[in-house]
This record gives sequence, structure tokens and C-alpha cells, in this order.
Amino acid sequence: MASPIMLVTGGSRGIGAAIARLAAERGYDVALTYTSKPDEAEQVATEIRGKGRRALVVKADLGVEADIVRMFEEVDTGLGRLTCLVNNAGILPRPSRLADADWADLRRVMEINLLGAEIACLEAIKRMSTKRGGTGGSIVLMGSRAGFYGAPGRAIAYATSKGALDAFTYGLGKEVAAEGIRVNIVSPGPISTDMNNEVSQPDRIQEIPMGRYGRADEVAKAVLFLASDEASFTSSASLMVSGAR
Repeated sequence: MASPIMLVTGGSRGIGAAIARLAAERGYDVALTYTSKPDEAEQVATEIRGKGRRALVVKADLGVEADIVRMFEEVDTGLGRLTCLVNNAGILPRPSRLADADWADLRRVMEINLLGAEIACLEAIKRMSTKRGGTGGSIVLMGSRAGFYGAPGRAIAYATSKGALDAFTYGLGKEVAAEGIRVNIVSPGPISTDMNNEVSQPDRIQEIPMGRYGRADEVAKAVLFLASDEASFTSSASLMVSGAR
């Protein structure tokens, strides 16, 4: 029996790398993408192969449609028919108030965090949908609790992109439910990753009821639950991994 195949965008470090590693432990062959650090991506792939699973590394900019299309074609050729898409790739611009933000940064956030996620889901559906000859599958998007509280003074554009992903998840899950595809979103609170640590503020831990930052592996476990058959009747759902924030 063929192994399930998972594509993790932004899988070279942080939460994405944790998802890719755990997926391999759970029996998936894994494709992971990177944009600028191939050595980090290859290190994750080496760990996956060490667990006895196949791994494929793809360079792709999720803000470029042609890259997204090619990414899926490389997975088709290199691993086979996709079982699960985890759309984890995203960017967090430098902290600023909206009035001080750069137009190019605002556009780039939306292109990668929102539009790129939508195009990736479009390509995944083409391969998974039972109405298009597929056998079904699962899509898990990476949201953020910032989409709920708005991140004023720091990252309103980022929060907006993630809040829009919630609406996208709710709608898309309903749209493809009869085609054998489940669509869910994981919404982390503050997680200790390179990206978050670069812009974090020391006093933010006071905002977390559990009194600590989350770990990447804690988010990965939530993602793998939603991807699995254990969540077979769960779609259009948001799972908060936020220490009660």
C-alpha cells in the first residue's frame, strides 16, 4: 500500500520543519518547500529519509503563481498523488504601525499569506477532488490568533491576512466537502520560532495565560491531528494552539 504524501510549504525551519518531521514519523512521505536557505531544507529532508520515508525539497516562492504551479508538478513527478497539503508558508513584516508601513511590504504579505495560500489550495483540489478523478484528501492552513486580536501597533497587515484565511477556510471546507476533501486551519498563539523571536517583545509572555511561549512541535501535533483520519468528520474548523490566549 502506497504511503500518504504530504506537502508542507515553508517546511525548512520552525513550525514547518516540525510538521515535516512529525509527518514522517506518522508514515507520510514529505515534500517541503523553501525560498532562500536550501541547506536548512536539505537537513530536514535528510532527517525524514533517516526515518525511512521519502523526501522531496522544492524551491518555491508562494508569492509567485508560476512557482506554486511548478511546485505541485514537482510533487506529482517526484512523489506521486498528493494526500495532504499543509499551507504553512508565510511572512511577518517588520513591526510597525500601519501609518508607517511600506506599501511593498503590505502587498507582499497579502501575496504570500493569503493569495499564495488560495492558489496552493486550488492546485491541491485539482489533484484531490473526487469530482476530478482524485481520491480525496486534507488541507490544513496555518492561521494565527493575531487574526482575532488584530496585532495593533505591530502587525495589522499580518493579522489581516491571517484573519482572511479563517474566512477562506470556513468557505472552502463547505465548497469541497462533497468532493472528499477536508479543509481546516490551525491558529497558533505566540510560538517560539526564529520568525517570531525576531520581532517578539519581552512583555508579551504576560499576555499568555499559560505563562510561556508555545513550541513548534505542539503546533505540529495539532496539524497532524487535523490531517489524519482521526479528524475524519472535522472540516471548516479552526483549532487554536495558543496557551489559552
